[in-house]
Formats: sequence, C-alpha cells, structure tokens
Amino acid sequence: DDDAVLLLLRLGLANRLDEVATLKKRMIEPNVSKKKMKEFLIRLVYVEMLGHDASFGYIKAIELAASKNLVQKRVGYLCSGLCLAPSHEFRFMLVNQLQQDMASANFLEVAAALSAVNRLATSDMIPALVDRVVKLGTHAKELVRKKAAMALHRFHQLDPAAVAHLGDAMRRTLCDKDPSVMAAALCLLHDMIQTKPSGFKELVPSFVSILKQIVEHRLPRDFDYHRIPAPWAQLRLLRILAHLGKADQAASEGCYEVLSDCMRRADAGINVGYAIIYECVRTVTAIYPNATLLDEAARSISRFLASENNNLKYLGITGLARVVESHPKYAAEHQLAVIDCLEDVDDTIKRNTLDLLYRMINPVNVEFIATKLLQSLESSTDEFLRKALVSRLCVAAERFAPSNEWYVATVIKVLELGGDLVPPDVAQTLVALVAEGSPDDDEGPEGWDALRGSAVASFSSMLEWESVPDALLHVMAWVLGEYGDLVEAIEPPEPPADDDEETKEPVVYTLPSLTLAVLDLCADDARLRGSARSRALLVTAATKLAARVVVDADAAALDETNAVRFKAEAVARRFASSQDLDLQQRCIEFLGVLALAPGASPAANGDADVLADALPYDASLEDPLEGAAADDALAFLDKFVASALAAGAAPYAPPRDDDDDDD
Repeated sequence: DDDAVLLLLRLGLANRLDEVATLKKRMIEPNVSKKKMKEFLIRLVYVEMLGHDASFGYIKAIELAASKNLVQKRVGYLCSGLCLAPSHEFRFMLVNQLQQDMASANFLEVAAALSAVNRLATSDMIPALVDRVVKLGTHAKELVRKKAAMALHRFHQLDPAAVAHLGDAMRRTLCDKDPSVMAAALCLLHDMIQTKPSGFKELVPSFVSILKQIVEHRLPRDFDYHRIPAPWAQLRLLRILAHLGKADQAASEGCYEVLSDCMRRADAGINVGYAIIYECVRTVTAIYPNATLLDEAARSISRFLASENNNLKYLGITGLARVVESHPKYAAEHQLAVIDCLEDVDDTIKRNTLDLLYRMINPVNVEFIATKLLQSLESSTDEFLRKALVSRLCVAAERFAPSNEWYVATVIKVLELGGDLVPPDVAQTLVALVAEGSPDDDEGPEGWDALRGSAVASFSSMLEWESVPDALLHVMAWVLGEYGDLVEAIEPPEPPADDDEETKEPVVYTLPSLTLAVLDLCADDARLRGSARSRALLVTAATKLAARVVVDADAAALDETNAVRFKAEAVARRFASSQDLDLQQRCIEFLGVLALAPGASPAANGDADVLADALPYDASLEDPLEGAAADDALAFLDKFVASALAAGAAPYAPPRDDDDDDD
C-alpha cells in the first residue's frame, strides 16, 4: 500500500545519506591510496547523480587528475568534468595539468587531456589552451589529431571569435589521410560555414570530392553502418553543401551529380539510408534549383508518404513541405496522399500535415482542401489542432476564395465549428463583405443581393438550432437585422432524395415569421446560455425586422403583424429592466420604435414615414449627415457656441484658401 511504499522510500533515503556521510569521512582520511581514491570518486559521481551534495570530494578529483597512472588520471578528469559547474573556480586549477598532459610524450595522456578539454574548457580558458591544441593537429597519431579537431570545435561553440583565425588550419585538416580526422574537422567547418559561407566557397570541389569518395565506398569498411558508408559524414557534408550552394548557381552546379548519386545509393531500405535521402531533399531544395534533382526528390518523398511507418511518414511530410515551399508545382500530384495523413492518429503528423496543406493551397485546389480541413475541424477534439485549423482556414479563404458566395459559406462554417477560436477580425471581414461587396465584384447590386440572400438563407436556417456559437450568433443577428427582408425571395430547398430517411424539413420563412423566430431566440435563455451581448444584438435585429413588418403591413397580413407587435412588446418589456445597461437601452429603444408603429396608438398613425426613416433598409454604410446642410445638421450646437462667445471665446475663423501655397 501507499504507507509501505513511503516507508521504503524513507529507508532508502536514510541509507543513501548514511553512505554519503561514510564516503565523506573515508575520503578525508590520511594515507588513502590513489587506487582507493579512484573508487571513492566513482562513488562520488553516483552520489551527484542521485542529487546529493558531493562538493566535499571535488578537490580530490583535481588531485587525482595529476596522477601518473593513466586510468586514475582519466577518472580524475571524468569526475571533474561531470561534477564541476561551468563557473566553478576549481576548473581553473586544471589548466596547468591539462597543458602538461598535452605536452606529454605518451599519446594516451595527450588524448586523455584533449577529451577532458571538451568537458572542462570555458571561454576564459581558451587563450591558455588553444595554441597547444592547434599544434596537436599535426600529431603523428590520428587519435590525437581527431581529438584536437573536436577540441577546436568545442572552442568555437564557446567563443567563435577565439578560433576565427584557424580557417586555414581546418582546411589542412580536411585533407587528412585518416577519414576519422577528416570527419571530425567537418563539424567545425560546418559551424564556421553556417556563420559565413562566403569565406569557404573555394572548398566546394573538395567537399564534393570527399562526398563522392564516401558514396562510392572508397573508405575502409570500418566506417560502414548497416552497409551505408560513413552515414554521419555524408549527412554533415550534405548540410555543408546546402549552405555553400544557396543562391549560388556556380557552386550548385558542381553538386548536382554527386547529390543524385548519393540519393540513389542511399535507398537501401534501412533507416540511416532514409535519413540520408531526407537530407539530400533538404539540400536539393536549398541550393540553386535543378529540375531533374527536384523530380528525384519528389519521387523519393512520395514513397515516405505512403509508408505505414509513422517516422517515415513524418519525414515525407516535412520533406515535401520543403519542396512545396519553393516549388509549389509538386504539390498537386501528392495532394491526396497528404490529405490522408490528416486522419492519422499521431498528433505530430496531423500538425505537420496541416502546415503542409496550408503551403499547398492555391486558387485551383482551395475548395477541395478547405472541405477536407473543415471535416478535420469537425472531428478533431485537440484544442491546439482546432485553433491551428481555424487560423489556416480563415487565411486561406481570404487569400484564395474563388467567389464571394464561397467565402461567406466557408467562413460561416468555420464560425459554426470553431466558435470562439475564430479571431474577431474574421467576423468583421465577413460583415463588411456582406454589406459592401468585394472591391473587384463586377456583378453590381444584383450580385450583392444574391450574396446577401445566400447569407440570409444560411443564417435563417440556424434559428431552430439548439446551440449557436456566440461569434456566429453575433454575425447572424446583424445580417438578419439588415437584410432579413430578402428571406421571402429565397427559393425553398429541395426535399431529401430518400423519403424513408427521417430528415427534418427546413422551415420556409416569411418576414413576419422570421421576426417571430428571432424574438423566440432572443427570449430563450437555454439557447443563448445567458449571454447578454448576444441577446442585445438580437434585440436590435428584432427592432429592425419588426419595424419593417409593421410599416409594410396590409389588411391581409393583419394577424401576423399583430402577432409580431405583441411578441415584440413582451420581449422588450421583459428585458427593459435588465441589469445589463446595453441590453436595457436597446429594449427601451425597441419599445419606442413600437410606439411609432401605425395602429399602436391614435397619435402614431402618421409616424410610419418617421419609422421608415429611422430604420431604413440597407443603410449600414450610409452617412447620416449626407445630403444635409452642415449648419442644419449641427444646429443643436448653437447654444453651446453662443455661451462660449459670451464668455469671451474667439469666433471660428475658417482657413483661408491661398492658391500660392501650391507653388
């Protein structure tokens, strides 16, 4: 049980603390042999691994590093490298010992010191060590030369400026007769080239020659890994060539042949070969483009996409993303395979597939890909993936929409499925498009009415839904309030093809029935989920719709008109005392509008024109002061102006129109 587990943990901790105390006591005893001290230091490393403080033994590691015994020396260096923090002052106590060991006639001591340099060196220690390390680059033993190259790479990682002058030395190391030394030099050269590729352009033929020798199996078999020759060196060389060939046609042309050969020979059906193919694809897409190489890269990637192995599928997605980024024409032939990856259970593959699809979208395939992305959004439960899908869909719809109607329908669907994940500016863009049309829309007013009618049809069908996201509800309230009149011009939808299928028939609205449906939604607490903002917008929509119903009412529709009036008054009076001030104000205004309706009272019979002027149709973009004289429009300010003048304010002086200002 839990108590027994807790007891065992406490006993284990107590035993470890006893062991630490015993180790501390034994290490400071006089006359401890170096052989015994070596064992104590190994235990010290274990103590540090368990999270206990072992600083009491650090000085013993420094002392053991000066031993003449090679094994003891290496244990001293190992313990120092593992236990001493980079800022620990004891590290500087090893500088003199490292210098002595690097000057030793025993190449094993030199190698041990160089290995310790990789773990112990700091940027402050580089000036004291760099000259000796560079000198060891010409040592007779290949082991020492390799470790010297590794130490210089470490110096470059700590302080690039400290080894910036060693470019020529590293060029010579690249030509070393031992492949292991050459491979070690590639790491430092790669980092230096990554920082400043222009200084190493002349080495492109050398790198190509080395890669060709490796690919053609000219190195000893000792460097093979699963029948692939020196795969790590191949990967490093490919990255170097990618940097050197970027935006350089002359340098890239020298790489084309060896890249093709490397890609072809690496296809051996094993993982390390796939890694080389992927790196070849990255290099091909980074250097100056070549059509033949790009075709080969696309073919190689296509096999990865069809693999059942998720690791290979991931390589295929990321590799194709790099190809498509600079060469979009290769996207079409792999479109279906990429879309299938959206159904994968691996979340990482889903996210990368989403990024790839976004890069593949163009005006030709936007409808197809958007449909698949919407299906994925509908079925996904991952909040992060849903947010990314919403973002990509909104941007793609805005950039590549084939028509305004398609854009409106797509964004409405995104609002339906994404809800609050949709950025507010997307809803604003949708409202603006419905209100004013597209700048490049040549269909004129008829096209605008068709677009608005389509939007009204979509939103009116949502009035019976059990739940509507707030973001979608806000847009719906505005569209129905502004253009609800168009509902009577909407053609009724066709009945379902299968009569046996239980499908709820869509509601066919008239303007009065649409107004009643909006009022019902406005009064429904369950469907609005207590949102005062949504209710306030629906009240405004109902105000506009109800005003048009009562203004346009005729004798034949008297019953519908009265039903709208009575329902509207009930809803407005219910929320006129709401604690939300915005909702309260809109309801009071709603009651004022209803009071102006013909038939509301004997005094209101002549106010139909006033009501029509107060709530005109399709006037959201009109300037209320347009067509009115400025003085008349601002006459209500006259008393404030007179008061200011009486208090001594200077009268307004309009600016003088001087033609000479333009000269």
